[in-house]
Amino acid sequence: MEDVEIIHSLGVNSYRFSISWVRILPRGRLGGVNSAGIAFYDHLIAALVQKGIEPSVTLYHFDLPREMETQYGGWLGAGIREEFDYYADVCFKAFGDRVKFWATFNEPNLFTRLAYVLGKYPPARCSAPFGTCDSGNSHREPYVAAHNMLLSHAAAVHNYKKNYQATQGGSIGIVIAMKWYEPLTNTTEDILAARRALSFEVDWFLEPIFFGDYPREMHELLASNLPKFTSEEKSLLQKNKADFIGVNHYTTIYVKDCISSPCDLNTYEAYEGNALVLATGERDGVAIGKPTAFDGYYVVPEGMEQIVKYVNQRYTNTPVYVTENGYSQYSNNTMDELMNDGERVNYLQGYLTFLSSAIRKGANVRGYFVWSIIDNFEWTFGFTVRFGLYHVDYETQKRTPKMSAKWYRDFLMGSRPTDQVQTLRADS
Repeated sequence: MEDVEIIHSLGVNSYRFSISWVRILPRGRLGGVNSAGIAFYDHLIAALVQKGIEPSVTLYHFDLPREMETQYGGWLGAGIREEFDYYADVCFKAFGDRVKFWATFNEPNLFTRLAYVLGKYPPARCSAPFGTCDSGNSHREPYVAAHNMLLSHAAAVHNYKKNYQATQGGSIGIVIAMKWYEPLTNTTEDILAARRALSFEVDWFLEPIFFGDYPREMHELLASNLPKFTSEEKSLLQKNKADFIGVNHYTTIYVKDCISSPCDLNTYEAYEGNALVLATGERDGVAIGKPTAFDGYYVVPEGMEQIVKYVNQRYTNTPVYVTENGYSQYSNNTMDELMNDGERVNYLQGYLTFLSSAIRKGANVRGYFVWSIIDNFEWTFGFTVRFGLYHVDYETQKRTPKMSAKWYRDFLMGSRPTDQVQTLRADS
């Protein structure tokens, strides 16, 4: 409840959070609904609504009941689709009277790569040359997992639109991790590589949802490793398009073509490897932007306008929410550096400026969320990096507003604090 008070004091009108499948159905359908899990989220949602803060809820953010792994092989088994549909239905029934914004998945494109290409996230499956895991196939399994996620998404959207949307009055969409890709050189090959990287990053999930099939570039490169939709599945996808697209955008990066001149396979640990491109943050020894504490993330605010325009133009002006955007610091920085986080303020100001430019040029953007309200456990980075507007003392759990929190509050209230970025102190 202290965090709800913090959110309210900041002046935001919506809070985005994820429901844990494990809390709601610890063993899937067979184990029954966990009433304590329902009560936990009921309490949070009620507190947000009482403060006039709109809950924006994601159903899947990388964790699932272990039972799903043992019973179906996780996302590799088609049986998980029905399980996800059932889980989503439980949530719609329990919370849909107050939740008006649902996202089925958060960053499924990033998750499948980290879990099934590189083997860095559970269930840690991969194969050479991407990694050395006990089992897995980096060339096929990520696309099988994604296929099951897409059909799970379609089933949940169909259920919501058929049985809940008219009475509950909400909307349902999906959230995709989206880098912007710039060609390393002005050659035709690198320009095509940048377009191909976007196909494997963004269109991998959005084209099936909106057009019923995977991008042409993926069919050409992956061939039989890319699963096929049946005519019934294509119909299910296209008849249940997402009401909105969530854009998680942090950085822009260069890409080099690896078809015309093959890249060193040892570098294919890279996130983008199956697209036959090599991503790099440097050109001729010069970084694309200022590096951040999050490995491979650079400050390139222009990319925000480019990615929003790309999505809006490609997906017929579907409403867009920027569902994540933020700046990381190293946790071992001095307390003064952590609290007086001018670099975060400059980052947010730059990205919001280019988002504003996209809107002025006609982009259908409906909302923006900073990642994140407080410092938190950043997956495999743990507590080594901090994204929060509020500093957290991990020993005492005390929350303290950083300079960026005060800047963002002023921004939301309509004042113009940007000229004071370099002089404003956290204790002022």
